[in-house]
Amino acid sequence: MNKKTLCSIENEQGHSLVDLERSSLDLQQLSMDVESSTFDHIISEDAETREPTITDFNDTSYSESENCNNIQTDELTFTKEFNKCFFRCISIGQFINRSRKANQNISNSEQVNTNYPTEEPLLENCNKKNIKKDETHSKKHSIAYRFGLYRKFSSYFQKQSFQKKKLNYRIIYLNNRFKNAPFNYCNNYVSTTKYNIATFLPKFLFEQFSKYANLFFLFTSCIQQIHNISPTNRWTTIGPLIVVLLISAFKELIEDFKRRSQDKELNQSEAYTFEKTSFIIRKWVNICVGDIVRVESGQIFPADLVLISSSEPEGLCYIETSNLDGETNLKIKQSLPETSSFISHRILAQLSGEIHSEHPNNSLYTYEATIILNTDVGKRELPLTADQLLLRGAFLRNTSWIYGIVVFTGHETKLMKNTTSSHIKQTAIEKIVNIQIIFLFCMLIVLSLASSIGLIIKQHLHEKNLGYLYLEKKNKVKTFFLNILTFCVLYSNLVPISLFVTIELVKYAQAQLINNDLDMYYERDDIPTICRTSNLVEELGQVEYIFTDKTGTLTCNQMEFCKLSIAGISYMDNADKKLILNPHQKCDIFDFKQLNKNLHSHKSKNIIHNALILLATCHTVIPEKIDGQDDIIYQAASPDEGALVKGAAKLGYIFTKRRPRSVFVSIQGEEHEFRVLNICEFNSSRKRMSAQIHEKTLQHLEDYAISGLRTLCLAMREISEKEYQEWSIMYDEASTSINNRTAQLDKVSELIEKELFLLGATAIEDKLQDGVPETIHTLQLAGIKVWVLTGDHKETAINVGISCKLITEDMNIIIINGETKKKISDYITKKLKYVKNKTKIETETLALIIDGYSLAYALEKDIEKKFINLAVLCRTVICCRASPLQKALVVTLIKKHLKATLLAIGDGSNDISMIQAANVGIGISGTEGLQAARSADIAIGQFRYLKKLLLVHGAWSYQRLSKLILYSFYKNISLHMTQFWYAFNNGFSGQVIFESWTISFYNVFFTFLPPIAIGVFDQFLSARLLNRYPQLYKLGQFKTFFNVKSFWSWIANGFYHSLILYFTSKYIFKNDLPQADGKIGGHWVWGTTLYATVLATVLGKAALIINSWTTYTILAIPGSFIIWLTFLPIYTIIAPKLGISVEYYGINSRLYTSLVFWATILILPTLCLLRDFAWKYYKRSYYPQAYHRIQEIQKLSTTEYKSKTELFQKTVRKVRNIQRISKLQRGYAFSQGDSGQTKLIRAYDTTRERGKYEVEYHQTPE
Repeated sequence: MNKKTLCSIENEQGHSLVDLERSSLDLQQLSMDVESSTFDHIISEDAETREPTITDFNDTSYSESENCNNIQTDELTFTKEFNKCFFRCISIGQFINRSRKANQNISNSEQVNTNYPTEEPLLENCNKKNIKKDETHSKKHSIAYRFGLYRKFSSYFQKQSFQKKKLNYRIIYLNNRFKNAPFNYCNNYVSTTKYNIATFLPKFLFEQFSKYANLFFLFTSCIQQIHNISPTNRWTTIGPLIVVLLISAFKELIEDFKRRSQDKELNQSEAYTFEKTSFIIRKWVNICVGDIVRVESGQIFPADLVLISSSEPEGLCYIETSNLDGETNLKIKQSLPETSSFISHRILAQLSGEIHSEHPNNSLYTYEATIILNTDVGKRELPLTADQLLLRGAFLRNTSWIYGIVVFTGHETKLMKNTTSSHIKQTAIEKIVNIQIIFLFCMLIVLSLASSIGLIIKQHLHEKNLGYLYLEKKNKVKTFFLNILTFCVLYSNLVPISLFVTIELVKYAQAQLINNDLDMYYERDDIPTICRTSNLVEELGQVEYIFTDKTGTLTCNQMEFCKLSIAGISYMDNADKKLILNPHQKCDIFDFKQLNKNLHSHKSKNIIHNALILLATCHTVIPEKIDGQDDIIYQAASPDEGALVKGAAKLGYIFTKRRPRSVFVSIQGEEHEFRVLNICEFNSSRKRMSAQIHEKTLQHLEDYAISGLRTLCLAMREISEKEYQEWSIMYDEASTSINNRTAQLDKVSELIEKELFLLGATAIEDKLQDGVPETIHTLQLAGIKVWVLTGDHKETAINVGISCKLITEDMNIIIINGETKKKISDYITKKLKYVKNKTKIETETLALIIDGYSLAYALEKDIEKKFINLAVLCRTVICCRASPLQKALVVTLIKKHLKATLLAIGDGSNDISMIQAANVGIGISGTEGLQAARSADIAIGQFRYLKKLLLVHGAWSYQRLSKLILYSFYKNISLHMTQFWYAFNNGFSGQVIFESWTISFYNVFFTFLPPIAIGVFDQFLSARLLNRYPQLYKLGQFKTFFNVKSFWSWIANGFYHSLILYFTSKYIFKNDLPQADGKIGGHWVWGTTLYATVLATVLGKAALIINSWTTYTILAIPGSFIIWLTFLPIYTIIAPKLGISVEYYGINSRLYTSLVFWATILILPTLCLLRDFAWKYYKRSYYPQAYHRIQEIQKLSTTEYKSKTELFQKTVRKVRNIQRISKLQRGYAFSQGDSGQTKLIRAYDTTRERGKYEVEYHQTPE
C-alpha cells in the first residue's frame, strides 16, 4: 500500500518535513559524560616529619570574567573552606591524634588566640558512624588544633599568593543563603537613575561647571570677594549664580526622582522564593544568589535562573526573549532530566548541592556551569548549558510554572551586562556655546588688558596732576595685574549669567509642550508621550541618523495569515474590503469564503484539501486549552507556524490535540487522527525550491514577496512502503550518529524531499505598526537616514524593510555575510571602491545588509573605518542578528567618525545600550514592557509619533533655542560694551556708568521675559506646514539657525548697537543735562538714560526677530519696558533710604521731568534698529531661504509652493522606474530556529492534564 507524505518547503529557504501514517520509531537518546574537575584540596602528611602539602586542582574550562571575580582573602572564608576540605579527606581517628599533637605544640610555643572566628559545630559534617568516642578530645583541643594548623598553613598560602588568587568560576550553594553570604554576591537591586545620595553633588557640580559660562562666573565671584578690587558689589555675581545652580539642581532632582520611582516599582515587584518547606512572597530586590524561585506563566524572570523543573513534561518550558534579543518566536528551555522531577515542596526541601558557574558576562547565548547534587549514593556532577538558563527580562509563556535556581542577580545579570551606564549627554548647541564662551573670555581678557594699559598710559601722561593718588608709592607691576582683575569683573557680564537658567526653564517648558501634545497620545493603551530628559529637546531638530529596532518598534509582534495560493488561484482574507479600498487593483484575488466553496465543488478541491491538511499537521505547534474555555491556544516556537495553524483553523481545519506519535485535526466538525512517523528538521543551510513549480503559483509567490510578506511553499508526494522502510533505516543511522549528525541528517532528508508536487504557497504578514511606512518615507524626505538594528533573522528583516519602504525595487542590495575576517575585510574594501565611483544619485539606490557574525568583524578597529565609510554611503542599512552591545557599538562608531546627531529608538531591554549610546534615545512604551522607555530620554507610544516629534517639536525647539541663545549674548554685549567705551572717558579708572544692582537686575528682571517668550511660544512655521514640507527639517541638520558665523554676527550687532547708543548719548549729554532750577543732571542721569535706551533697543530687537505674536509675547516684550519704568521711581526712593544705591538719591525729579530723556529713549533705539530692519528686508527680498517662502505661504495663504528640489526628485524617481539598475532580491522569509523540535513534540500529550503536580504554596508576605 502506498503511503502519503506531506511536506512544507520554504521557498529558497527550506522548512521541516513530516511523514505521516508510518510505523512508530523509538528514538534513542544519547547521554554525554562531561568531565568537570572541581576545586578541591588534597592533604598528605608523613607522620611527624613532613609539613602538610596542598595541591589545587582548578577547572580550566571556565572563562574568567574581568568584571566580577570572587577573591578569597579573609581568614574566615579560608577557615571554613579548610575545615570542609580537611574533614572530607582525613579520617576521624587521624584527626584526633593530630589535634592532640598540634595542641601540645601550640601550648609549648605560645598561647592560642581564641578570638578567631569559628564555625560551629565542628563535627557537623562528619560521618557519625565512623567516629570513635574519645573522652579526652574536648572542644578546647579541637579549637587549638584548628588554629594551630591554620597558622602552619597560612604562611604556606601566603607564599603561594593564595589570598590573591582569582577563582575562574563562582560557587553557588543551592538554597543556602548562609553559605553563600561570605561570597558577597551582587544584590538584585537595579537602578537606572542618574544620581544617588553620594554622587549627586559631585556629578551635578561637574555637569554644571562643564558649562564654561558657570565656570567663568565662579571665577568672577571669587575675584569680587577680594577687597578693593571689585568695582561692583561682592554679591552681584555669586548671588545670581547660586540661584541658577539651585534651579538647575531642582530640575535635575525632579527628573531623577521620576526615574527612581520607576526603579522602585520594578525592584518592589513580588516573586515566590522557596524557604524551608514552602514558598513565600519576597520582593525582587531581596532575591539572592542560590535562592529557589517560582515563576508563573506571563511573568518576567526576576534574575538569571537555572531551570530545575517545570509543569511541562521532561522539564520543558517556553520563554519569550523579545526584550533581550528582539526575537518574538518562543524559545524552548529544558531542565536536566535529573532535576525535572523536583516538582513538590518535599523534594525541593531535600535539594542540596552547589553550582560551579561561569562569572557574569554579556553573552546572551552561552552559559557554562556544573551542578553538583548531593544524593544518597554520593555527589553527582552534571553539566549546565544555555538550554537551562532563564534570563532576567524574558517572559515565561505557555507554561504554568517553573522552578529555578538564581545564579546572577541585579547588575550582574546578562541583561544588565548588555546595558551601558547612563552618561551625561551634551547637545551640539551647548558644545558650540562652550567653545564660543572661551573666545568671549579671551576677548574679555584682551579688553581688560587694553583697559589696564590705558590706565598706565593715562597716569603717565597726567602724572603731575595725580599727586593726590600717591602713585609713586604703589608697586606698578602689582597694580597693573590688579587692575586687570578689576576690569575683568567690570566686563564680566559680557557673558549673560542668566543664560543657562533661562535655557533650563525653556527646555522644561518645551518638554511640557511635548508631553501635552494630544497628537502624540496613544489612546488605545492610554500612553502619552513623556519627555523624561528635557536637556536634549533641541537635538530633536538636528537628527541625521535614526537607529531603530524592528521587533515591537516597527512591527506589532503579530503574525497574520493573509494570503494563500492553491492550484494557481490566489486567495486572501477580506479580499472584497481590500479591493474596495484599492479599486484599481486587478480582480484576480478571491476571498477565503470562495476557497471554502471551491473546497467542495471546484476541480482543485483535492489539492485544496491536501494543502489545508498540510498546514494543520506539518508543524511543531502544541495546542493548549484553558480550563473552562473552548478556545485553543497554540504554543509555537515559530511565529510563522503559529500563524499557519491559525489560518488553517480559520478555514475549517482545526488542529486540536497532539500525542507523542500523532496529531488530531477537526475537519468540518469531524475529528481525524494523523500519525507522525518522522520529522526532517528545519535547517538554515537547506534552502531550496522544488523543481516542479507552476508558473501562476510562482508569480503569486513573487507578488507576495514584493509586498513584503513572509512566504512558504507547500508540497507533497506519495511514497511506497518499501521506499519509506529503506529511508527510515538511513534516518535512524543518521539520527544516532556521533560524528557530523546534523550534516548526515540533512543529507538523508534530501533523499526524500524530492520529486514533490507543489500544492501552493502561503503568505504571512508581519504586521507593521500604524503609519510606519509613511513615517519612514517622510523622515527620509527630511534628510534622515534610517538604519534597522535587529536581533532577528536576515530574511525577516529584509521583508520588514520592504514593507516599510526602506528597501524598494530599484535598489541594489549589498549583503555582507562572510565566514572569516579576511573575507569580510576584502569584500568591504571591494564594495567601498565600487560605491565611491558612484554619483550621489546612484548611491541613493544602495541598501546594505549585514548579519551579526560579520558585524562583529566589521566593528574591529582595523575594519571599522572602511565599514562605516561604506555604510554611510548607502541609503538604507539593516544589521541582522545583532546583539545589544553590537547595536550600541554601531551607534558609538557613527557618532565617533561622523560627529552627527544620532537618534536611537527601541522598545525592549535589548535596545537600552543603543538608546543610551545615541545623542537622543527614544523608548516605546508597549507590549515589551517599560525597560526601554525608562532608560530613554523620551518615551512614546508608537513609532509614527516620531514624525511630529522631530519635524515639528524638534524643529521648533532647535529654532527657538538658537534664537534664545543668540539674543541673550546680543543683549549683554549691547549693555556692557558701553561700559568699555565709557572707560575712555573716566581715565580707565574702573568707574561704572550704571548703578551696580541695576546692572544685576538687567538679566534677572528687565530682559528675562523676552528670551522665555521666544524660547517657548515662537513658531517660525506652523505644525501643518512643517509636516507638509519635511525638507525644512534640513535647516537643523545644516545648523542654519545656530553656528559660529551666526553667533559672531549677533555679537557684532551688539557691538554696533553699543557704539551707536554710547557715543550718540555722549554727544547729547556732552554739556550735561541742565535742569529748570539751573542745576545739572550729573553722571547718574546720563548713565540711567543710557541704560534705558539700551533696554529699549534690545526689547525692540526681540520684537523684530519674533515670528508669532501671542498674548505671552506681548506681555513679555512691551511689558518688560513697563516693568523698568515702574521699577525705577520706586527703587530710587526706597533704596537710598535703606543705605544702598545712594547714587539714585533725587534722580526721579531730574529724569522724568526732562524731555531729553524721553526723546533719547525714543530716537536712539529707532536709529539702531533701522539698520536691522533694512538688513532683514534685503535678505528676505533678494536672498530668501526656503523657509522664508513657506512663511509667505503661511502669511498670505497663497498657492502651495513646490521647491525645485522636490520637482527634481520626482523626475529622478520616474527615470529610475524606467531604467532600473538591477532587480531587487526577494525577501522570502520564514522564521524557524535551527534547533530540533522532534524531541519536544514527542514529549507532549495534550490529552492529559498538565501543570498540576505541585501542592499549594503559602503566600506569606515577607
